[in-house]
Amino acid sequence: MQAALEHTNLTVTDPEATARWMAQVFGWHIRWQGSAIHGGRSIHIGGDDSYLALYRPSQAPRPAAARSYDTIGGLNHLAVTVADLDATEAKVREAGFQTHSHADYEPGRRFYFHDADGVEYEVVSYA
Repeated sequence: MQAALEHTNLTVTDPEATARWMAQVFGWHIRWQGSAIHGGRSIHIGGDDSYLALYRPSQAPRPAAARSYDTIGGLNHLAVTVADLDATEAKVREAGFQTHSHADYEPGRRFYFHDADGVEYEVVSYA
């Protein structure tokens, strides 16, 4: 059996707000939510086979000190595949985010955006 990525745990300032826009934009659902390690709170949102764990520590999280691409172990972006790139881009904009870096090359079309916490997302369609 090939290994599969089950989840990624991401520190955010407001798990509820992040989960709301993710449900709106990507159609994901909350799989679990509750108390988490170190007195924090987590919301697991995604599909049936994988999810993002949105974690907020008990005290306000600190912003990253440097660009992720220059940091060992830095999170550069999260990529999400969708069937309809144009419809998803409209939802991203409706959620209040600006899209950028549009590209159309093999094997698919894509764009990027940053959320309120500065996390970069790549949205790609292979359709």
